[in-house]
This record gives sequence, structure tokens and C-alpha cells, in this order.
Amino acid sequence: MSKNRSKNVWVVPLESGWGVRREGSERLSRITDTKKEAENIGRNIAKREHGELITQARDGKIQSKDSYGNDPNPPKDTEH
Repeated sequence: MSKNRSKNVWVVPLESGWGVRREGSERLSRITDTKKEAENIGRNIAKREHGELITQARDGKIQSKDSYGNDPNPPKDTEH
């Protein structure tokens, strides 16, 4: 695996349901009926890979970001 490979995991809206995919991959890792289920799956992947979970809203805009990596300067996250 390349050191520059992104470990970001995206939760994306689909026509019917929600998808989970790794950044840079065209293929979805999982398809779910609910956003909550997709977020749980994505969170588990991001934690395991020490990456970031990026969740989109239904309109495609980024709704939230959660980092599970070793950030030397973590932001003051007031979301959680």
C-alpha cells in the first residue's frame, strides 16, 4: 500500500439508500438502507484504518467529518 493513499471513508447518498466507500475508489464498500447504518459501517472502517469519516448530506454537501487518526494537532471539535 502506498504511503500517500488516503484513509478517508465517505458516506454518500444514493438514489435509494446510502453508500460507504473509501476515498479514491469508484466501487462502494457497502450499500445500506439508512444513513445511520452507513455511518456505523464507515466509522468502523475509519477507526480500523486510523482515517477520517466524511459524511455527505442528501444534497451532496459535506455534513460532518470525524477523525480517527493520530493527528498531532487535533481540531477543537465541538460536534461530538
